[in-house]
Amino acid sequence: MGNILDEIESEVKSNKVIVYMKGTKDAPQCGFSAAVVDVFNMLGVPFETRDVLSDTELREGIKKYSNWPTVPQVFIDGKFIGGCDITREMFANGELKKLIEECKSV
Repeated sequence: MGNILDEIESEVKSNKVIVYMKGTKDAPQCGFSAAVVDVFNMLGVPFETRDVLSDTELREGIKKYSNWPTVPQVFIDGKFIGGCDITREMFANGELKKLIEECKSV
C-alpha cells in the first residue's frame, strides 16, 4: 500500500486540481463523479482525474490517503476538499471559484 500512497501524494502535490473518481472526465461512470466534472467544466478550470474503477489498489489507497470512504474525492492545491456534495455546495456559494483562484501551485 505504501507505493500507491506515495503515488497519490505525488499526484495531489503536482496537480492544481485532481479528482479521484469513477471513470474519467470524458466518461464519468457514476452520477456523483459526473456532477463534480460538470462543476469544474462550468468553472472553466483545467483539472486532472484518476479512474479508481480501473485500479483496485488506487481505489483502496485513495480512501486510506484521505481518510474518506467514498469517491469522488477532490484535491485542490494539495489539500483534500471533499466529495461531490461539498464540491457542489462550495461551487454554489462561490467558495470553490475563490479557492481555485487563490491556488499557489502549478
